[in-house]
Amino acid sequence: MKETLHFKKISDYHRFANLPSPEHPLISLVDYTQIQYPDDIDGIRWIQDYYVVGLKRNVAYKFFYGQQEYDFDEGLMTFIAPNQVMSLANNPNLKKKPTGWLLLIHPDFLWNTSLAKHIKHFEFFGYAINEALFLSEKEEQMMIGILKNIEREYQSNIDKFSQKIVVSQLELLFSYVERFYERQFITRNVNNHQILERLEDALNRAFEQDFILDHGLPTVHWVADYLNLSPNYLTSVLKQVTGQSTQQHIHEKLIQKAKEQLSTTHLSVSEIAYSFGFERPASFTKLFKNKTEMSPLEFRKTFN
Repeated sequence: MKETLHFKKISDYHRFANLPSPEHPLISLVDYTQIQYPDDIDGIRWIQDYYVVGLKRNVAYKFFYGQQEYDFDEGLMTFIAPNQVMSLANNPNLKKKPTGWLLLIHPDFLWNTSLAKHIKHFEFFGYAINEALFLSEKEEQMMIGILKNIEREYQSNIDKFSQKIVVSQLELLFSYVERFYERQFITRNVNNHQILERLEDALNRAFEQDFILDHGLPTVHWVADYLNLSPNYLTSVLKQVTGQSTQQHIHEKLIQKAKEQLSTTHLSVSEIAYSFGFERPASFTKLFKNKTEMSPLEFRKTFN
């Protein structure tokens, strides 16, 4: 495996992509057509200390986060948070010349602004790491306009208003992104319900006795891996469709299975708790009561 590179500064990425030095050390708008990655790009991995907002067509490479491929699927905008492992592979299906823009934003640029903390809570920097944002042509041009406004501002003479103006443009950009991702979830309800069906299949498998004995209770990461989705993206979809997180779905399935055993077997509460991988029966009882407002024994008595 090749060495993992670490881009601490925006200028580090510029050198790697054979770009001119950035005009501003903490923020840079890159013309995607000018990027020239090394010929031996396959297998190169890197970690970067800055945010990246991409708006690009005909992506020249397949992008991976860890082992997971980024799903462009005709989407245009991508969002990468700092400290995420990224790798590239040549795209043999590329037929057109790639075009677009990359906006690189170092967290230090946001220092002492409201966006410094708020940017960490944008969900699209989490779940969107595996699904690009769709835009209409009109929306695409509007987003490009905001990106160019940012570029014009940091290319101008820097004064005490520069940071404030750029941050306001970033906040506008991210507000539109939130709106468009919300729409993307709504218009994909069919696919979201397919995810629900696959989730049910995953949980049924995870609550088989052999699985629990070998692996313990299923975790959010296990369910997400089984569905080939990122944990944050899966939870966002589920909350959109059902109002519950992945962890809540796991607990619901656990309570369902526990009710089956309490009502159809003579196993003790402790035996049932241990069968689900709980080290302490009291933890199982507490969760059961929290979800049903009855203790396991109180629930069992309703069948006697």
